[in-house]
Amino acid sequence: PRLPQRTMAWEALANRIVAQLALEPGERVLVLAKPGVFTDIVAPLRYAVMQAGGTDLGVLEVLADPYPAEWDAALLGRGFAAATGEYQRLLRDVDATVLLPGTNPVHPAYSALQALLFRDGGARRTIHFHWTDAYSSSGNEFGLTGITLLPGFPPPPMQVIDQRYQRAVLDTDLPALAAQQARFATALRPARVRVTAPGGTDLRFRVGDRPIIEQNGDASARRMRAGAPFLVREVEIPAGVVRVAPVEDTVEGTVVYPYSAWAGQPVVDARLRYRRGEIVAATARRGGEHVERELAAAPPAARRFREFGLGFNPLLALDDGFPGWIPYYGYGAGIVRLGIGNNLELDGAVRGRYFRWRDLLVDATVRLDGEAWVRDGKLVR
Repeated sequence: PRLPQRTMAWEALANRIVAQLALEPGERVLVLAKPGVFTDIVAPLRYAVMQAGGTDLGVLEVLADPYPAEWDAALLGRGFAAATGEYQRLLRDVDATVLLPGTNPVHPAYSALQALLFRDGGARRTIHFHWTDAYSSSGNEFGLTGITLLPGFPPPPMQVIDQRYQRAVLDTDLPALAAQQARFATALRPARVRVTAPGGTDLRFRVGDRPIIEQNGDASARRMRAGAPFLVREVEIPAGVVRVAPVEDTVEGTVVYPYSAWAGQPVVDARLRYRRGEIVAATARRGGEHVERELAAAPPAARRFREFGLGFNPLLALDDGFPGWIPYYGYGAGIVRLGIGNNLELDGAVRGRYFRWRDLLVDATVRLDGEAWVRDGKLVR
């Protein structure tokens, strides 16, 4: 197919981000940036903040990685740890921060902002403008790690990703998205959930009173003051997913990932059997030893079900023009995410230094008390 022109609408993107912040008069807004990444959006973003009546606090730059090979990693670690506490004091009066691509929780300022969100609440929020990955830049320096490739397909050109994500930011019908997510969350709360897929997945669970995270693009102070949980305060652009950590003891059944990587190696049909939320058997049609090795290295507490996620954004669905890749972490309509391990950020009960959250199913069926919301990877309600 003909490639789109790689032209970014920086001013439109900046205006959309600020519109979603719904700034109140005088709210203080900071931009956190990685040097050399998405620099063209910074000036329009700061100007849009001023136009909206906010207070522009300027730009704080993280230390650009990758670092020189001769730098002392232990010294960097000590420096980052000391800086994180200082940043918590420095940034405690910031109302909203736009986290540009290339910044991530390894950076002290980012880590401090997350701690403030988790601890202090209020109207405080951040915009996660990840683009291809939370842990890398725009895909050119570290690879296209924010997308999921299907077997046998090459990665899409970066301008294809840029166009898809830009359209999702600018053109998503946020009120309609929010309404659909709210209807699903209401139905999800009391339901017995069943997720099935042709590859063999058959999983059942309940969410009980766990927080249901609706990433609907609403980054307003009003929403945050209403008692928004931590992951709602981390507003993702583009929007699209509903996430929840089910009550672990209710998770029963089997999850099959047709193609995945374990211990850094390819695995076909990794099959995990859950009993009361814990993995009691792990096999694979090919590469089962890699699954065993990764899980053996995980703390016992982390060998439990982490989360269920369902995408709702039609503009992030599978790409027919350039097939073979799943955009933006599975936020597209009908895509299911089933994770393993630590779910503290989702207010779950699983701890331990291990988690997997990028394993996606594109052909699943999701039923709530027997009623289908997703059938064969397509939203039907």
